Amino acid sequence: MSNIIVNGKLQAIETENISVIDLIKLNNVQQPDMVSVQLNEEFVLRDNFESTLVKEGDEVDFLYFMGGGGK
Repeated sequence: MSNIIVNGKLQAIETENISVIDLIKLNNVQQPDMVSVQLNEEFVLRDNFESTLVKEGDEVDFLYFMGGGGK
């Protein structure tokens, strides 16, 4: 078991390491094809979601970028 911070909240996960893509699934992230992920304040490339592992003490943020507002 390991503890990580997801969007500012402590989360206990069953394994010592979990991939970013599995963490997205575990957290039921809405529109996973549109989400950007920061791991310890560094953006993770979408192509690396499956190979990047999240470990004990890591901080993960799921981010959505929105456009619009122009006139």
